[in-house]
Amino acid sequence: MEPNRDPRVYLAVERTFLAWVRTGLALMGFGFVVARFGLFIREIAATTGRTLPPVGISSWFGIALVMIGVVLNIASVVRYIELLRKTDRGEQLRNPSVLAVILGLGLGVIGAVVVVWLISLR
Repeated sequence: MEPNRDPRVYLAVERTFLAWVRTGLALMGFGFVVARFGLFIREIAATTGRTLPPVGISSWFGIALVMIGVVLNIASVVRYIELLRKTDRGEQLRNPSVLAVILGLGLGVIGAVVVVWLISLR
């Protein structure tokens, strides 16, 4: 096949890569906030003398979100390089992104676990 020389294709691949990087950074930032929120709740409980349910789980969820963000950024670099190579060879870019499917399912599972946990605290 003939390589694709249309700059719009390369720019689209780069925009998609940058969107994945932003998503990974957002997950890492949100994970940091979630992890620190548990510490904040412990401090409030200590100053008010109230007993609260254990909040250690927020640290684990926060760490998990940061790790997912790191893996996502690394995987997005690999995917970006793969798409550039396919574009240079003139291959079609029609395959679904395994990265997007795994991320969507993984975050859906994490969200469901959080919902169940929050309901159990009521």
